Amino acid sequence: MMNDRKVINLEEGWDFMQKGIVKLRGILDTDTAEEAFTPQEYMNLYTTIYNMCTQKPPHDFSQQLYERYREAFNTYITTVVLPSLDEKNGEFMLKELVRRWDDHKVMVRWLSRFFNYLDRYYIQRHNLAQLKDVGALCFRDLVYAKLKTTAKDAILELIDKERDGEQIDRALVKNALGIFVEMGMGGMETYETDFETFLLTNTASHYARKASVWIEENSCPEYLIKAEECLGKEKERVGFYLHASSETKLLKEVERETLSEYETRLLEKEHSGAAALLRDDKTEDLARVFRLFKRVPSGLPPVAEIFKKHVEKEGAALVKRADEAASAKKESASKTKGKGEADGTPTPTPDKESSKEAKVSDKDSKALSSDTSTIFVKDVIALHDKYVAYVTTCFAEDSLFLRALKEACEVFCNKIIAGSTSAELMATFCDKLLKKGGGSEKLSDESVEETLEKVVRLLAYVSDKDLFGEFYRKRLSKRLLFDQSANDDHERSILAKLKHQCGAQFTGKMEGMVTDLQLARDTQQGFDSWLAQDASRKGDVDLNVTVLTTGFWPTYKFTELALPAPMVKCVETFKAFYEERTKHRKLTWIYALGTCSVKGNFKHKPIEMQLSAFQTSCVLLFNAVDSLTFAEIRDRLNLPEEDVKRTLHSLSCSKYKILSKTPENKQIGPDDVFTHNEQFTDRARRIKVPVPPVEDRAKTIADVDNDRRYAIDAAVVRTMKSRKTLAHQKLVLEVVQQLSKGFKPDFKAIKKRIEDLVTREFLERDKDDPNVFNYLA
Repeated sequence: MMNDRKVINLEEGWDFMQKGIVKLRGILDTDTAEEAFTPQEYMNLYTTIYNMCTQKPPHDFSQQLYERYREAFNTYITTVVLPSLDEKNGEFMLKELVRRWDDHKVMVRWLSRFFNYLDRYYIQRHNLAQLKDVGALCFRDLVYAKLKTTAKDAILELIDKERDGEQIDRALVKNALGIFVEMGMGGMETYETDFETFLLTNTASHYARKASVWIEENSCPEYLIKAEECLGKEKERVGFYLHASSETKLLKEVERETLSEYETRLLEKEHSGAAALLRDDKTEDLARVFRLFKRVPSGLPPVAEIFKKHVEKEGAALVKRADEAASAKKESASKTKGKGEADGTPTPTPDKESSKEAKVSDKDSKALSSDTSTIFVKDVIALHDKYVAYVTTCFAEDSLFLRALKEACEVFCNKIIAGSTSAELMATFCDKLLKKGGGSEKLSDESVEETLEKVVRLLAYVSDKDLFGEFYRKRLSKRLLFDQSANDDHERSILAKLKHQCGAQFTGKMEGMVTDLQLARDTQQGFDSWLAQDASRKGDVDLNVTVLTTGFWPTYKFTELALPAPMVKCVETFKAFYEERTKHRKLTWIYALGTCSVKGNFKHKPIEMQLSAFQTSCVLLFNAVDSLTFAEIRDRLNLPEEDVKRTLHSLSCSKYKILSKTPENKQIGPDDVFTHNEQFTDRARRIKVPVPPVEDRAKTIADVDNDRRYAIDAAVVRTMKSRKTLAHQKLVLEVVQQLSKGFKPDFKAIKKRIEDLVTREFLERDKDDPNVFNYLA
């Protein structure tokens, strides 16, 4: 029965417990494994504590036992642990400390079991520290507080040794640092205050010394290899024995001392800095530069700036090389021309000379432009591909480097090269690639597609996209009308790419041109069927007509040519057919674009000739007469004098002399007489007689300027219509922002258009502030 239980006095009970504590100390202090507690011994010790805590007052000794539990630890630490630690230093002291802490935890575990009843009731009722925490606090207050500085120094010494290449006992360091963590009683403040702070300071000092030597002795790549190795080793060090929370702080110290402190010197090293690595194509080293300086705050902008300047420099070199090549060719052409004159070529009259020089200049300019465009655009594509690969492989497509590449390309892609803009050169390059005989036949479809994709990608850097669009549209029209396209699929493909890059409005007219051609073929088939229905409709000449929509195609000069009778009948027949099908459309005949297949009966053999409509009308005049003067031909053809000169020059002064001219020279004069050249012959049975091209470059640029004026007007009115009132500066900025996708508008041009709109009463200046405009509905 409970009431019959014998009362245990404090000293009597503690003497019994002391025997158990002595045995536990013996187990811990001797190397020979003494017998652990048997279940019976454990139950006796636990029951003794239980009984002493459950006796009625004044024999409830819970408080006294709680205090003696603490004293047992304090006694053991002061009599055994501290003396053993005081005898040792450095690494040996650390080993002893780790062993004593492990023993202490074993002692806490056993004693807390014996005294467990205190934990369950007394400690909870009185809100005291639990038994295991009391044991840890005893060790912290007596051992850790005394030895934490010595232990910290010993650990840092071992870490320094390892950093210098020596082997150390990593398990010992890990266990020793475990004590710093466990002394925090669940928090990291103790570890951070007593060890981590000193570790970081020590690390910074260590790598500051190392880096100061490396920067003097090593090249940039060698230095960065060492820095990367150190970062890797410090990361490993955390994994082996440091606490995981130290990793970020530790690596930041290494990064600051090895990278941040010397970034400028490293990147600007004369023979091995970032510029030299870019120059020498050291992609592996560049990737390391990116990897390392990405870790440093604001470490990448200087690298990106160097990259940008390097690409700009490379692009400027391409521009200079293209300029020099074009100048050399032009100079060579001038020398050849001068030599011809020195050899006895007749010297023309002043106005004829200027006319001839203009023609030669235009022709040379076109040839130069074609060659320059091919070389320059190919070089720019290669340069762009190279540095896009750098951005991808070395710089991980980082936005800073993408922007740097974009800004650098925008600089040299908007330069004037040999008198032409990049927009014009790109349009010329595409034209050469897409037309028959332009070189695309030698390339696979995949290669052509890839090249077109790259050109369209380059177009993103060109500010005058509208200029490219106009040049490209005019060249596209010639390819389509004269059947010069090498592949229709490629034509549609580049339009799709341009549409994706620049928007549907950019390619609307071009797509309309391609569609027009298909509709024109359908119309021609309808015309052929219509002719077949009534034999009387068919004339002596076969006629193919391409009907175009005026809004899609470039503006062509209308010339009222006096056609030969057979051709007049064909035109009238087609008009009758077309008016039957459409009631409200007007046909305007562009004879300058017409071509004819004419059979020429010469003395030696008949030859089939491909001629323009102007050339055909001219040579057919000689079916009725033997000779005609320049003035007679001009009057009969009803053409402007310039067109007559070009036509007669192509027939009498070029490679194929279909007509004979008196006097025999290379100039067309008002008194010249022309006759049919019966002696003309050629090895081929079919020839194409070319017409000197009309230089339309200036007209194209003028058309673009005109379109820009309309675009600026529209943007100003659109902005003002929505805002009603706006200051001049804000209006200009909004207009620039709206138009920047198509071209880079000039501020002066915008100001001029605003003034024009004020004059035309679309806008008015505010009465109180002349720098503010109001919209007039």
